[in-house]
Amino acid sequence: MQNDTKNMNFLDHLARRMDWQKFLFAITLTFFLTSILFPFYWMVASSFKTRAEIGGREPVYVPGSLRLDAYQELLDPNNPAYQDFGVNILNTIKVSLPTAVIAVILAVFGSYAIARLKFRGKNFMVNAILVVYLFPGILLIIPLFSMLARIGDSIGFDVQDNLGVLIFTYLAQTLPVALYMLTNYFRTIPTEIEQAALIDGCSRLEVIWRITLPLAVPALVSVAIYTLMIAWNEFLYAFVFLNSHDLFTMPIKINTIWNDPSPRPNVVMAASTIMTVPIMVLFLALEKYLAEGLSAGGVKG
Repeated sequence: MQNDTKNMNFLDHLARRMDWQKFLFAITLTFFLTSILFPFYWMVASSFKTRAEIGGREPVYVPGSLRLDAYQELLDPNNPAYQDFGVNILNTIKVSLPTAVIAVILAVFGSYAIARLKFRGKNFMVNAILVVYLFPGILLIIPLFSMLARIGDSIGFDVQDNLGVLIFTYLAQTLPVALYMLTNYFRTIPTEIEQAALIDGCSRLEVIWRITLPLAVPALVSVAIYTLMIAWNEFLYAFVFLNSHDLFTMPIKINTIWNDPSPRPNVVMAASTIMTVPIMVLFLALEKYLAEGLSAGGVKG
């Protein structure tokens, strides 16, 4: 028996250990992993390819060499075709980070009030939040632009080429779902803990700061990452509100490079890689909090 086992090759061992259910599960898992990971690999690999390798009739899966020409064009001031992509990265950070921070702060107070306080119109407010979230962003852009333009004319600021205005429009998109997520999570926190703190003399703000927020860290991280990803990747609103090349965010700059009279797909792929990798690293680093926050927030609503 031992000799038979030693003479078995890898496929024989695999056949003995795997039944049809495991085999189908492995095939399905391989299919989904390939469909998810291969586009990312193709993007990164294409950023190191030449135009001939990208535009050839036969697909080139592995670049001939790790050419940095596309990255130098984006980031190296000494390159003749320098794109000054660092400014676009900085603009994206200026827009996305404040959006995430402000959305979390406003959502904390709004969702806590919905989850803990009793007031007239509470149910209507919750339903209105969900209704607003159901509208696609393209339907809201014209009313938002018109409203902000009138406010700007009366107060004295320009709607176009204003990163602060762009942050406000992103909040209009992210706050509804942020309120919904945090409201569900706050409802999972036992009210007895907060009531004990109120009896001990804490104010409502102290209860939120000392008790509720530490217990809601996973949900806060989930909301922050969600809003950050929306602002980081958003294209439509930035395309409408920004005209100056010096204020372009990364998605707008990538579109500009792609629509150049002499398109350079490798540069587009390099810029897309620079834009994608930080979010992926942040997502993987905070995966524990994301999973806990999303699952606990969906327990009851």
